[in-house]
Amino acid sequence: MGHSKAEKARTHERIVAIASKRFREEGLAGGGLAEVMKEAGLTVGGFYKHFGTRDDLVAEAVGSTLGVWKGRLDAAAASGGPPVTYDRLVDSYLSEAHRDNPGAGCAVAALAAEIPRCSKRTRALVTEQIRNNIEWIASLIGGKDKDAARLKATFTFSAFVGIVGLARAVSDEQLSREILKSGAQFLKRKQS
Repeated sequence: MGHSKAEKARTHERIVAIASKRFREEGLAGGGLAEVMKEAGLTVGGFYKHFGTRDDLVAEAVGSTLGVWKGRLDAAAASGGPPVTYDRLVDSYLSEAHRDNPGAGCAVAALAAEIPRCSKRTRALVTEQIRNNIEWIASLIGGKDKDAARLKATFTFSAFVGIVGLARAVSDEQLSREILKSGAQFLKRKQS
């Protein structure tokens, strides 16, 4: 009995991971249930053994990826890599690697335009993570004036999402790189 519960939990996690990647790559409408379940090696009928509705899957898939970049930077620092700094965060978030791999990147940057049409549960998860991201960025900014740090952090995260979105939207590779680079330079200069 315990084995089947463990197996069901692993299958559930696999479905969520596949959906999360697909949603970030193709948008919420692009990640159809049939394709997600097929990639997981299951039938569409099996979906309802794990989720009540598609909205339940969307909430879990989006929620599972929130804070991915923060986790990666924290893990790198914990394993002896360079400490997480504001400049390092800017460079990581506004990188060509992040731009080119939405399926492995920030869900907010990939789905910001679609999240307002999501369920209340999904929006609440995203809201909480955005709040956490702003607080984390404010802690990296530091300083005595907490209100000023929060203001800069809110602007920074908003700029991150917009800059990555624009860099992904344009078809001109040189312009895309310029958007990333100028955004990073501007944010670092505003922090100084």
